Amino acid sequence: MALDGIASLLGGLFANGRIIDAILVLVACEAAILTWWRLRRGYGPALVPLMCNLVSGAALMLAVRAALTGADWPAIAACLALSFVAHGAELTLRLRAPANRSACGKPAARGTGTAPETVAFPNHELI
Repeated sequence: MALDGIASLLGGLFANGRIIDAILVLVACEAAILTWWRLRRGYGPALVPLMCNLVSGAALMLAVRAALTGADWPAIAACLALSFVAHGAELTLRLRAPANRSACGKPAARGTGTAPETVAFPNHELI
């Protein structure tokens, strides 16, 4: 009996697209939290590429919502086009980023890692 109720609830959420609305709220919360983190801490993901990424995902979610609710194809195509443009913008921004930056936007550390000119374990004696 309980499974029938859950199945009915989930079926309704998918039929009217409300499940996508809930996911979009989560995406907006993610954007707010990561923006707050970056502004408060001074490090974290670069905001413009991050927002392009989130817009791309949100536009895909809107395309799914439009398809679930029986929207006309131009609405679905517009959402997909927005996702494509946002994704392209993100890729462009990330590919044009300076090579000396780490993934979080801070300058990459110099002299770290295992390369011929660096030592991986400076305090470890070889036997």
